[in-house]
Amino acid sequence: MPIINTFRQSFSPLLIPNFRLYLGGLAISLVGTWLQMTALGIVGMLSTLPLLLLGPWAGVWADRLDRRRLLIASQIGAMLLAFILAALTQTGFVQLWHVYGLALLLGIITAIEFPAQQAFLGDLSGMAEVRKAVNLFVMILQMSRVLGPALAGFIIGQLGAALAFWLNGLSFIAVIVSLFIVRAQQARSTKTDHAAGGFGEALDFIRRQPRIQDLLLLVILITFFGFAIFNIIPAVAGGVPEITGLLLAASGLGALISVILIVPLTQAARRTGLVVAGAVLWSGVWLLPLSFSWLPLQVMSIFFFSLSGPIVMTMALGLMHVLAPPTMRARLLSIFTMVSFGLQPFASLLIGYNADLFGATQALRINGVALLIGAALMLALRAGLRQWETVAASPVRVAESSA
Repeated sequence: MPIINTFRQSFSPLLIPNFRLYLGGLAISLVGTWLQMTALGIVGMLSTLPLLLLGPWAGVWADRLDRRRLLIASQIGAMLLAFILAALTQTGFVQLWHVYGLALLLGIITAIEFPAQQAFLGDLSGMAEVRKAVNLFVMILQMSRVLGPALAGFIIGQLGAALAFWLNGLSFIAVIVSLFIVRAQQARSTKTDHAAGGFGEALDFIRRQPRIQDLLLLVILITFFGFAIFNIIPAVAGGVPEITGLLLAASGLGALISVILIVPLTQAARRTGLVVAGAVLWSGVWLLPLSFSWLPLQVMSIFFFSLSGPIVMTMALGLMHVLAPPTMRARLLSIFTMVSFGLQPFASLLIGYNADLFGATQALRINGVALLIGAALMLALRAGLRQWETVAASPVRVAESSA
């Protein structure tokens, strides 16, 4: 059957030994990362803001330096920070400023690492398989988001937060070992101008690429008005922890089902622009019923809402790989990081302000309408987006280059 074959083929990058080894080590490390993030829980802005501030330099470094060595250095740095936090917690010397400082340092390391990590997936898999490789990465990321907090709840409750930090530090060993073993084909930029100039070159390229502009605009929409809603879910739940947990669990289940079952099918669809913009429209539709105070409707709404986020992010990330020149991929991926993860603190402030001013349910409606209007305008005004076609998960063909 075509659907079964499409689903089976979505795992084809695992046939590449280097990619399979690296992804296995990364999966272990990500579970450890979510152990630590769950134990901390209060330092989100400090760990994500550097993604925006350091993006212009991180992408240039990842294009010019050996990405494998850069990843080894960043993983060792993150491991040492985890061990320092574990030791401070274990000995009882930890103070709040320690937590903030270590979270900021981890954010800096993550900002340097992320473009290199994403580009490295393409180095391992090759461009013909990179969109599937990105989906597999997002798949293990979603699974780690489920498994990590569940393990953290047990470990912290029974054995204390220090053990969660120790285990996170140890989990980095798996991905570090894999990075020492694997070999990848990297097309490195040989330009020697300053980093800001290299970033400007990437911006100039984007100005000439309307489809990349479309992807980034749709990612900004889903980041600012979609993902931000999770910051006010406790208020939507009326401050009841059990309802908050139920809504977040339904969201996590929706995102996981999307990554495993729906994203492989959307990647095989020809009308790329309609799929990505349609997913943004879908998310806006389901924010409206989420704003009504009837729990069964809220659970169903947040489940269906969460199906769309992985579609937008995974397809945009994979397409950025194949639309980028080989020596510029990390720089374009750093821009993707800046407009997605880097903007999340500001998106959180915006919805928090609206929730304080109008109430949580009204803030959901505002964001839902913003998603609907934004995606509808993109489809109405960008003819090239509506006509954009790809062939399965292979390198992208743009059917219409006009805006």
